[in-house]
Amino acid sequence: MSSNDQAIALLAQLALATDGAIAGLALAYVAVQTWRNYNSTSSALHKIRKAPTVRISDLRSVLSSSSSSSTEESESSSDGELVVVRGIVEAKSTVDGNWRSLRPNVLVSHDSGERAVLLQRTQTCIYNEWRGLLGWTSDLRTVFWRSWKDQKSTSVRMVPFVLVDIGQSPRSDYVFVNLDGSKHPLPLATVYHQLQPVQASPYTFLQAVFGHAYPVGLLDEEKVLSPGKEISAVGICSLQDGIPQIKSCQDLPCFLSEMTKNQMVIDLAFRTNVLFWGGLLLGSLSVGILGYAAMRNWRRWKEWRQQRQIQRSRAASASSAATAAAVDTEFQFDEETGEVPDGELCVICLMRRRRSAFVPCGHMVCCQRCALSVERDSAPKCPVCRQSIRTSLLIYAT
Repeated sequence: MSSNDQAIALLAQLALATDGAIAGLALAYVAVQTWRNYNSTSSALHKIRKAPTVRISDLRSVLSSSSSSSTEESESSSDGELVVVRGIVEAKSTVDGNWRSLRPNVLVSHDSGERAVLLQRTQTCIYNEWRGLLGWTSDLRTVFWRSWKDQKSTSVRMVPFVLVDIGQSPRSDYVFVNLDGSKHPLPLATVYHQLQPVQASPYTFLQAVFGHAYPVGLLDEEKVLSPGKEISAVGICSLQDGIPQIKSCQDLPCFLSEMTKNQMVIDLAFRTNVLFWGGLLLGSLSVGILGYAAMRNWRRWKEWRQQRQIQRSRAASASSAATAAAVDTEFQFDEETGEVPDGELCVICLMRRRRSAFVPCGHMVCCQRCALSVERDSAPKCPVCRQSIRTSLLIYAT
């Protein structure tokens, strides 16, 4: 069996432990996360459906009217209004209306020569799949933390850019795109992609022998947001010094996208349905597995408790049977000896021969059965000297 098969078998045994209770808990956790994603996606879908689609040339009038209306009547927030605008990406210097517009301030990729308002360069160090000769611990590490094999360094350069109306000339109306604090994915296009091998070293050989991943390649990648690209912006729009500005809303899954509003609504509606039915299915499976595991473990506990009671009762009956057998043997021995002289009769029952001597007084005045009954008293005392006794000894006469 390979190391991968051993790791998979170990994970399967762990998941099926305690009749699947661990697997049920894992499914319950995934179901809870799915329902949380469903709630957030459903809320985002509702907000985007209600958000109006506004032309960039109409933003000033819409924002001015919404700010002048009362808070109860308007749907805008204190920081602005949630809107959907679609336009073409342009550098801000092209619409400033000064001498800088003759020479737009845009970025140029050194590798591909593409013009861009946003340039993202990523350098990824790719590691091998060899785990070495020492055990399968690296396989478990790869299963649980797969991101350890890639090390990325990302650098982003950006110039201020705006969105202008499609087909409008001259481009006097625009909305400034504010990316501060935004963690949403951007509609970037890959313009450069190259993989270069990494030369091995003696240290690399040691890493390979002892199971540590070593670099084998360096991947350079460039993505750009080029001027002239048609995108949609979904965010909070407000007037800053008389200029419309749009920024991202953290409650929404996207900010800048190539999709239109209708496409966004369709995509979010599909994701909402998938999350709803997925959460329902996972929740039902987790409840069923946990209920089955609880019932099975409850039955096992009851069976174990019954077995313990049976064992205790058997042990008690065996000890009592052994005691009774010993007493009966002594009684039979007494009867087989024939008649007992009066001086050797038990002082308590006056029927059997004296066989037991009390400790520590040493008086031998009782048979074994009566001696045992004296020992079971709460304060056992010798019937002759009334001294406290600890135990009795069976004396066999020759």
